[in-house]
Amino acid sequence: MLALQDFEGLWLLERQISDALGPDAVFTGTARFTPDDAGLTLHEAGRLNLTGQGGFQAERRYLWRQEGTGIAVLFADGRYFHRFEPGETAEADHWCDPDTYKVRYEFGGWPVWQAEWRVTGPRKDYVMRSLYTPMPV
Repeated sequence: MLALQDFEGLWLLERQISDALGPDAVFTGTARFTPDDAGLTLHEAGRLNLTGQGGFQAERRYLWRQEGTGIAVLFADGRYFHRFEPGETAEADHWCDPDTYKVRYEFGGWPVWQAEWRVTGPRKDYVMRSLYTPMPV
């Protein structure tokens, strides 16, 4: 089973967003997991290209924390996001009124791994697939 420290380092991040209500998008960049006082900080940075609309630089941060045998993911400001058990696959969800976020992680091809988010709500209906590949040292 994977532990938090297994994610530390720099990953190539390729993300496809299929949006039923708006333009599709592709994000290409990196995901860097760096140690902090309580676990790891994840910083994603790269370029988001919207179909037919051009692109722009994008970034976001999350906090990853070891929580027993699981990993808790927090927003950058410390609010709880979700928790998962990192086996071959893992699932979690998050309710952000009025939207539902469901994730499925795939770790069976480690060290290459994936996350697929399905997001639904009154004004949201998209699937976001992310592929993480370790960057050569």
